[in-house]
Amino acid sequence: MLLIALKMLITDRTKYIGIVIGLSFAAFIISQQSAILVGIVNRTFGFVTDTSQAAIWVMDPTVQYIDDIKPLKDTDLYRVRSVEGVDWAVPLYKGTIQARLHTGTFQTCILIGIDDASFIGSPPVMLEGKVEDLRIDGGIIVDKVGAGSKLSSHGVPLRVGDEMELNDNRAVVVGICSVSRTFQSQPVIYTTYSRATTFVPSQRKLLSFIIARPREGLDPQKVCEKIRSITGFAAYTSQDLKFLTLSYYVKYTGIFVNFGVAILLGFAIGTAIAGQTLYNFTLDNLPYFGVFKAMGADNTLLAKMVALQALFVSAIGWGIGMGGAACFALLTAHSEMSFCMPFWLYLGSGFSILLISMATSYICVRKVAHVDPAIVFKS
Repeated sequence: MLLIALKMLITDRTKYIGIVIGLSFAAFIISQQSAILVGIVNRTFGFVTDTSQAAIWVMDPTVQYIDDIKPLKDTDLYRVRSVEGVDWAVPLYKGTIQARLHTGTFQTCILIGIDDASFIGSPPVMLEGKVEDLRIDGGIIVDKVGAGSKLSSHGVPLRVGDEMELNDNRAVVVGICSVSRTFQSQPVIYTTYSRATTFVPSQRKLLSFIIARPREGLDPQKVCEKIRSITGFAAYTSQDLKFLTLSYYVKYTGIFVNFGVAILLGFAIGTAIAGQTLYNFTLDNLPYFGVFKAMGADNTLLAKMVALQALFVSAIGWGIGMGGAACFALLTAHSEMSFCMPFWLYLGSGFSILLISMATSYICVRKVAHVDPAIVFKS
């Protein structure tokens, strides 16, 4: 009987294709828009993710998110180092700077200054050169995307050995790295903390963050509490800082609302198209379900037949939709588009399509359950 249910579905090609198209469209929109949203979210705190050596971030208590820089004094570093439970603490600079290329063009870049001695805070992946090359006079490391796009000269990517000016200071590229794309899509430049503070205009406070790690065996949350109580600074674990940044963008930007509406529209349109078509299919086949009832099939068996039909088209529609999203990801892999599709997103989109089908099949089952076997004899 279950095999007959599938034959009934596939035989009516027009409605079968219509249901699959509706579910495929819903799966594509839900997964594609969700993946772009996840990509944007990852970009907002990409710098925290890249700085994996840091378990604790110390900053001004009024900082609202990772790019809300409110500098500390250099002497504040020693206050954090003196807190019991802190294994090490190093300075970190983060800011923007104007880079002047040899062609005379200017480009705003993100400047990262890492600890001179330990190089803690260095890029997560080095593609060319070594982090230790930052000891070369004027040495900087540039991210690959920025070197190949906004910092390129007439289409020629920036290479190791090339020079530029940073706030009228000579800088030489000693390495190319790979980092997370930034929210503003600006090139990222790494150098030492002491050199970064000479590149930027002189100010009384230049220390953007203090990154630290607790002693082995200690809970980072408890060490953060000690730092807050003793120094008065804000101290967050990496996960807490990511959540703080994410909360800021949720509260003060419309990104999540806009993408949320698009995702809900995809869900609603998929429900309308697939649901209506599947319901019409069920109405057209009520005489057959009446025959099955007359032959002794109970409502449970008929419900299984309808549910199997819904699951069958859901699996096909979800597969086509996810395939389309994967093709979209490949086509935009080297563009400015943010696209990230973790495993849980596959499961989430599959659950959404399953929810659409099950909701529709429930309505259809109720219709089938009340069908009169005598319908087969009615004209």
